[in-house]
Amino acid sequence: MIDNFRLNRRRALITGSVRGIGLALARGLAQAGAQVVLNGRDAERAQGACALLRDEGLDAEYSVFDVTDHQAVATAVDALENRLGPIDILINNAGLQHRQALQDVSAEDWHRLMSTNLGGVFNVSKAVARHMIARQRGKIINIGSVQSELARPSIAPYAASKGAVRMLTRGMCADWAGHGLQINALAPGYFQTELNQALVDDPAFSDWLVQRTPAGRWGNVEELCGAAVFLASSASDFVNGQTLFVDGGLTSVV
Repeated sequence: MIDNFRLNRRRALITGSVRGIGLALARGLAQAGAQVVLNGRDAERAQGACALLRDEGLDAEYSVFDVTDHQAVATAVDALENRLGPIDILINNAGLQHRQALQDVSAEDWHRLMSTNLGGVFNVSKAVARHMIARQRGKIINIGSVQSELARPSIAPYAASKGAVRMLTRGMCADWAGHGLQINALAPGYFQTELNQALVDDPAFSDWLVQRTPAGRWGNVEELCGAAVFLASSASDFVNGQTLFVDGGLTSVV
C-alpha cells in the first residue's frame, strides 16, 4: 500500500516554484521519487532553484515562462513534453497577493491579480490537460487558500481569485474526470514564507493568528508536502474535485 504514495517515474511541473511554497512542494514531490520541473519568469532564479535541488540529489529541471501568457504557456508545455516526456502531474502554484482596501484597488491591479491567480491556472491546465486527456491519465493540483472559503479586510481580490480557483477545480473535474484525470485543490492556511514575512513580523497579527488557529501556530511549508504527494499519487485515484485544507484547523472553528 505504501507504494501507492511513491512518485517514481513520474514527472511534475510546478508553476511559481523558484521559492516559498512552490519550491517546498517541488522538493517534497522530488523526495517522493518524481522528476520535478520548476517554473518562474526569471531565468536566473529558476536556474538557481534547480541547482539547489540537484545539489540535494534530487531530479530537477526548469522551464521559464509567464503563466499569464496563453500562447507562451502552450509553447512551453509542448516543448517540455517533447524534450523530457509526459507531464504526469501539474501543480498550479503561481500567484500573487495585493493588500489594499477594496474601494482603492485599481482596475489594473485587479486584472493583474486575476490574470495570474485565476487566468494562470486556466492557461497552464488547458495546455497540460490536452496531453493528459490523450493519454487518459494525469493529476492536477490547484493551490487555493483558506481565502477560498474565508475573507479578511484588504484582500478581497485575492479571496475572489482563490474562491474562483476552488470552483474552477470542480469544473475541471466535471469536464476531465471522465478522461482519467484527477483534479483537486490544496488550500494552505497561514504559512511562514517570504511573501508573508510582514505578517509574521507583525506582533498583533501573529498573536491573533495563533489564538485563531486551533494548532496554535503558523504552518511550516514542509507540512504541505504530504498532502501534495497524496493528491499527486495513485493513492488518490478516486479523489476528484475536492479542496483539501491544510490550515491547522483554522477553517473548522469560529
